Amino acid sequence: MPRCLIGLGSNLGNRREIVEESLAKLRRSPRIRVIGVSSFRETAAIGGPADQPPYLNAAALLDSSLHPQALLALLQQIETETGRLRRETWGPRTLDLDLLLYGELVLSTPTLVLPHPRMAWRRFVLEPAAEVAGQMRHPLIGWTVAGLLEHLNTAVPYVAVAGPIAAGKTQLARLLCDKTSARLISESLDEKSLEIFYADPAGNAWTMELEFLHKRTDLLAVDLAAWSERRPAVSDFWFDQSPAFARAWLSESQRPAFFELWQEARQKVVQPKLIVLLDAPAETLMERIRRRSRRGEQYLNPEQLDRIRQSILDQASQPGLGPVLKTSGADIQSALTETLAAMQAMQ
Repeated sequence: MPRCLIGLGSNLGNRREIVEESLAKLRRSPRIRVIGVSSFRETAAIGGPADQPPYLNAAALLDSSLHPQALLALLQQIETETGRLRRETWGPRTLDLDLLLYGELVLSTPTLVLPHPRMAWRRFVLEPAAEVAGQMRHPLIGWTVAGLLEHLNTAVPYVAVAGPIAAGKTQLARLLCDKTSARLISESLDEKSLEIFYADPAGNAWTMELEFLHKRTDLLAVDLAAWSERRPAVSDFWFDQSPAFARAWLSESQRPAFFELWQEARQKVVQPKLIVLLDAPAETLMERIRRRSRRGEQYLNPEQLDRIRQSILDQASQPGLGPVLKTSGADIQSALTETLAAMQAMQ
């Protein structure tokens, strides 16, 4: 039977009694075997309406012969039996049962996404989960549950905002800094150099990508005194976007040498605690480019933008990068809300 990880939480009513009764119902199911249950932890509510009561959270490790959708239906049935009403995102609830992992299954449907898309940066999920399922592996990131928790405990409080051209990276980074008093790390854009590059990408890509690589290495160098302050930081770029852009612009003969330089530089920079990936359709990106009228960008076309977009999505899907929050670059306010909640959940 597949091994499954469940997150449990309640912040209304007799929380402990509600969570324990939900566990009893799982134990009574003939197609479920409860292997272990974590200790209970009280945590502040993350996101949603202000002034919510705190949550009581736990995690359970199961074996189940139910297929994923059937297991989800059972969890939702138990939630409904406690009187849960689904009225608002991240609102207060009598019971929350989340299917976090179903073995190493990767699934994306309108009703169920596996692994749970937010589990990798939520401390209130990872702390109890590590008690009972520390060696279970996140199939997309490639790290164990215990490894994800260790990352939250040790990583520098630094968020990197990634995305294609015109996705809103700088706008989101500045909004995050305004809301959290984080330090902004921004790469300056020499518009004259960009204009020269866009006019002839084939002839200028190597020089431009190398310049960006050196700038990013300097801005994120591990020996910078600012990191020792442990003040949160947000960058409007992601160091690992360098190979993504290189694949889009450089010739096949140039890429190996560039990737070697990038790998060498990567050992000298701070890696983010969270990567925020903004995504938007090429048509949306093209319209933003037309509106902002930045020098050189008039040479871009939707095909180029989509090629760059796909290259960045592919780069962000590589295993071993750590938590990646994928959100909509078409709605920056929504992305801001999602990212602020994620930053709070990592603390």
